[in-house]
Amino acid sequence: MASDGARKQFWKRSNSKVPGSIQHVYGAQHPPFDPLLHGTFLRATPKVPTTPVKAKRGSTFQEFERNTSDAWDAGEDDDELLAMAAESLNTAVVMETANRVLRNHSQRQGCHKPPGALGPEQKPKPSVEPPLVSSGDLRLVKSVSESHTSCPAEELRKLSWSGIPKPVRAITWKLLSGYLPANVDRRPATLQRKQKEYFAFIDHYYDSRTDEVHQDTYRQIHIDIPRMSPEALVLQPKVTEIFERILFIWAIRHPASGYVQGINDLVTPFFVVFICEYIDEEDVDTADVSCVPADALRNVEADTYWCMSRLLDGIQDNYTFAQPGIQMKVKILEELVSRIDGQVHRHLDQHEVRYLQFAFRWMNNLLMREVPLRCTIRLWDTYQSEPEGFAHFHLYVCAAFLVRWRKEILGERDFQELLLFLQNLPTAHWGDEDVSLLLAEAYRLKFVFADAPNHYKK
Repeated sequence: MASDGARKQFWKRSNSKVPGSIQHVYGAQHPPFDPLLHGTFLRATPKVPTTPVKAKRGSTFQEFERNTSDAWDAGEDDDELLAMAAESLNTAVVMETANRVLRNHSQRQGCHKPPGALGPEQKPKPSVEPPLVSSGDLRLVKSVSESHTSCPAEELRKLSWSGIPKPVRAITWKLLSGYLPANVDRRPATLQRKQKEYFAFIDHYYDSRTDEVHQDTYRQIHIDIPRMSPEALVLQPKVTEIFERILFIWAIRHPASGYVQGINDLVTPFFVVFICEYIDEEDVDTADVSCVPADALRNVEADTYWCMSRLLDGIQDNYTFAQPGIQMKVKILEELVSRIDGQVHRHLDQHEVRYLQFAFRWMNNLLMREVPLRCTIRLWDTYQSEPEGFAHFHLYVCAAFLVRWRKEILGERDFQELLLFLQNLPTAHWGDEDVSLLLAEAYRLKFVFADAPNHYKK
């Protein structure tokens, strides 16, 4: 059977492997480049309407937090919003739906401005603009980031949802990840202590990379780093050394998983965002890191390690033996897509395309191999502002990402064409607007389905 073959292909393991040893992951490397596909501009296409599940009435935000439900109550606008959610995928409908849900929720909570919502001075236009952060929000984010008392984390998350301005992105990421304390007076001591702790790990563990028990791990890391993107950055000797140290120390300190291909990609966004504090160039992909002072590089390295560790703490089951987290998430994605767009789901099934064959990498690398780095950074702005963004909201982003290509998927007539397309999606020219629309559609799906306990089978 095709499914059995796919399962063997993805989960073949040696019995001699133990936790902490190298786990080879299918699809972790870059897919082959197809200039015909990557040079194509595609727009969001209509999809088959679905019957949404009605949100529960009378629920409060406190009940939402207490019950760990991700559905946001839309109050008296339930019916209208859900009716809009059932319409064909359309830019204006998607954006207005997401904006109105967030705006209504914000008004009930007494907030100034919800993430991505249109202000009173920003009336919807025929050509919908991406939800950007205004200059007023930039000042507020700076004020929040530089607060000398207690940082209003919920307000910071709301502002960050629709994208973080570059000048404050590094400090905001550190705050959202929980790495940086809210009180500005405590930050210097905290950073100094964590940086000292990280380099103590280097002094204690890094020389063991040549020991027999660890040399396979280090060798695999050394092989994988040149395959990462952007090549112009990671091939610089100083960057290569930093990435090797970060990944090796993480693997040594997390023996339940060890190093797994795919973890290496998760270093890059943090490193790029943090190094931008010291580099003036707009295109950090080609920036010369050798001009950055040594002390600054040490700070960036330590901050990258700790923030990446915090991210992985929330999705560690993705990288333990047999990667059960990814298996479960791919299955949930399959069930979710079957509810969202049955035609696409049936088309994939009829042509024996298994979700593991393309979605495994989407979960393993958090879509980093599917979209440009600039889009990943923008995506992570929202992931860090969403509750369980990397673990839970990512599922809805993947569902929206797949359904976005429904016209192209339904147009492919055989297994090989379908799989080639899904592994080489034409996103090379994507920008903030594409990501904003993807996130709005993902939020719409979350709003419709997250309060429906049967939207996937456990």
